Amino acid sequence: MTILLDINDLHISYGRVEAVRGVSLAMQQGQTVTVIGPNGAGKTTLLAAIAGLLPSRGAMTYRGRDLQRLEVEARLEQGLCLVPEKRELFGDMTVADNLVLGGYWRRNEKEAIKRDLDAVYARFPRLAERRAQQANTLSGGERQMLALGRALMAKPRLLLLDEPSLGLAPLIVREIFEIIASLRSTGVSVLLVEQNARAALETADYGYVLETGSIVHSGPASELLHDPRVAATYLGGHS
Repeated sequence: MTILLDINDLHISYGRVEAVRGVSLAMQQGQTVTVIGPNGAGKTTLLAAIAGLLPSRGAMTYRGRDLQRLEVEARLEQGLCLVPEKRELFGDMTVADNLVLGGYWRRNEKEAIKRDLDAVYARFPRLAERRAQQANTLSGGERQMLALGRALMAKPRLLLLDEPSLGLAPLIVREIFEIIASLRSTGVSVLLVEQNARAALETADYGYVLETGSIVHSGPASELLHDPRVAATYLGGHS
């Protein structure tokens, strides 16, 4: 399989405070990879640097290209799309307008955008029902669906998902993870940062454990799911 994202010895600092130190990870085209770890471990910081929102030191290649040389917009046009933890929706705009904005960089592809919009509505029927509603009137689960749908309108090759289950009820969490798992069939690769370690590892192909800015464990997700050290710390002690 083709290496999609390759990161070596990445360091990210906030002033004099180094939040991520010496992180190396890789993922192949078509994979779902998760990064789990406690609050403050540097997970969100890592995704922000990959998306180009934070400066970093170290090597990052995406589809064979040096990410450090690409601005945020260029990364998006290359198919690298971040769904942030806070979703960052335009609350006073309708569901439909939020989705169309997701394809803004493709704004000249009017027929393709219409087809993709129909595809998003087919994947998220509740968004189709609420297409004329303002985003700030949606439930938490619906807002997460809208954030995912908006990202899919950008035609991503690699989707960076930051805490997609945050603040959601258990039934909605299950639905969100089923949606994430279904993206594999569309050819979209996913790098998933998630506090719900069990759900993340059950969904992913491969996993990394990040603690205090450094990778401390990694391996196939099924193996991490049954690793006593990971189970004791992140899975409630049950493997």
